[in-house]
Amino acid sequence: MMQTPVTVVILAAGLGTRMKSRQAKVLHRAGGKALVEHVVDTALRIAPPERIFVVVGYQAGEVRKAVATPGIGFIEQAEQKGTGHAVMIGREALERLRGHLVVFYGDGPLLRAETLRCLIEAQAAADSGGVLLAADMCDPTGYGRVIRDARARAIEVVEEKAATPQQLAIREANMGIYCFQSDLFWKHVDELRPDNPPKEYYLTDMVKILAAAGHPMEALKIADPEEVMGINDRVELARVDRIFRERKVRELMLAGVTIEKPETVTIDADVRIGMDTVVEPFAQILGRTTMGENCRIGACAIVRDSELADQVEIGPFTIVVTSRLERGVQCGPFARLRMQNHLEEGAHIGNFVELKKTRMGAGAKASHLAYLGDSQIGAKVNIGAGTITCNYDGFAKHATKIGDGAFVGSNSTLVAPIEIGEGAYLGAGSVITEPVPADALAIGRARQVVKEEWAKKRRSLGK
Repeated sequence: MMQTPVTVVILAAGLGTRMKSRQAKVLHRAGGKALVEHVVDTALRIAPPERIFVVVGYQAGEVRKAVATPGIGFIEQAEQKGTGHAVMIGREALERLRGHLVVFYGDGPLLRAETLRCLIEAQAAADSGGVLLAADMCDPTGYGRVIRDARARAIEVVEEKAATPQQLAIREANMGIYCFQSDLFWKHVDELRPDNPPKEYYLTDMVKILAAAGHPMEALKIADPEEVMGINDRVELARVDRIFRERKVRELMLAGVTIEKPETVTIDADVRIGMDTVVEPFAQILGRTTMGENCRIGACAIVRDSELADQVEIGPFTIVVTSRLERGVQCGPFARLRMQNHLEEGAHIGNFVELKKTRMGAGAKASHLAYLGDSQIGAKVNIGAGTITCNYDGFAKHATKIGDGAFVGSNSTLVAPIEIGEGAYLGAGSVITEPVPADALAIGRARQVVKEEWAKKRRSLGK
């Protein structure tokens, strides 16, 4: 943290009409997070949560939910009257916080904390009214132009619509990111006026106001304007998402993870993967998934918000959601772990097996074509192909419990609530509706009847 206290205001109240969406712009996602989440993460690297404030307006409740860090404050801008107004309405909470006042946007997820630190340090060194971030652009269309005095200090930002031809020729553009000296800002903020066609209060006007008061601002140039790019449409959103994905796979590969055809893989920002793990093409590892060492994630597999220990193997085209897989577990290919599953060490789930809220004991196996829902399955249980737990009666879900070492024959139907004892054996094709004691054999099927020559006689009737 800086020696002089830093207060951060993040402007995140608008809809963002160019996104062509009913969702607030800052809630759109890139790199696995909402845009505002990225920006808040950056803010937390220069200020403590209690000195960070998010200005909310459109879909304020949803934006608050997206900002999950405790201690962060919110400023409600019920009516959007410009960037200056967004800060002014937070006066009661903000004015008492002395030091540096940093303002930036909730739709600029690529902005780095290092850049903000440079902005703050420049303001502290110059002892000016503040510092704005600027950039020389080949085409500054849409940006306000920075006007400097003879000493190269910023004395005004002219919006494009109000600029003269000479001013439009200036290539130095205002990036809309500021560090103000807090006491000077609040001393002069009431001089902001909505003297423009939209009748809004522009934060850019503070540059001219402070200069007129004898406190001209500095303009710090950033080398790469893309870093401060705001997201305005879906094309820009996709571009930024790609940047985050490329950064993430590079970070993981440098940390010892093998990613085959990394340009095809999708890995979210908060994912953690141990070294010597292999990620095959087109895999997706999402949310807050953590993964140990020496794992393998098969091609086109999807793992979301799950915990994988060391040496776990996820086969191709397998889906794992909100589940915990202990060391040496194997799943897939073509398996589906829907939610809240726990697979103990060495458990095996094969192709076309679906689990939901199921715990598989150490070494338990369901190798083919099964559905196991709301189940507790003991160690070294064998679940035969085609087995299903009938866990829903049309009104409520019911549990199935299978003891250690039990053997469930193929095509068994377990009608819950049901309990199968340790070491029990269920005959193939059985419908089990009653509890089965430990070490018992249960067969729940009709006795086979064979009628000799029946098929031959039936064919002769058709002639």
